[in-house]
Amino acid sequence: MNATPSPAAASLEWGHGKKVLDVFLEPTCPYSGRAFAKLDALLARAGEDRLTIRIRLQSQPWHMFSPVTTRAILAAATTEGGREAARRVMAAIYAHRDEFEPTDHCQGALLEQSPGKILARIEAHSGVALRAAFEQSALTQTVKWHARYARQNGIHVSPSFVVDGLLVADMGSADDIDTWLQKIGLAG
Repeated sequence: MNATPSPAAASLEWGHGKKVLDVFLEPTCPYSGRAFAKLDALLARAGEDRLTIRIRLQSQPWHMFSPVTTRAILAAATTEGGREAARRVMAAIYAHRDEFEPTDHCQGALLEQSPGKILARIEAHSGVALRAAFEQSALTQTVKWHARYARQNGIHVSPSFVVDGLLVADMGSADDIDTWLQKIGLAG
């Protein structure tokens, strides 16, 4: 199995430190959104020279538009804006979660939406043109890489945190940044 990510998968990385934190996020999960919102502050506190944060996407089937939102984020990473465009797309999805996830995962007006309409809504909220990048057939390999990588690492829920290749099962989105730094091994 290919452990080397595609350029789009590899681009979802910030910092350049020796300590590596893989954060597995689902694009419409509220807990993943809470974790995502803390990543910039975590990197600032840890220091870009001490920590590398890599976002890995963990699409989950009970989140109805998870495959569309996941592919949109990865498509954004292939645009001229690269990882920052992907970050804007993620932030837009998390900020407007109720427009991308049906009530109780299975009810409401969103059931009448198509993937194309969801993609257009993501473009409108993020300001990132995605359609051409989204339709790249090569992007399918990147989506598959994220799914395989999560499976290889035993990831089943989001958010999940892997430090230097080891799952930290007691690290969660409700933890404060000081607790994260301690669990990552960068406290003090």
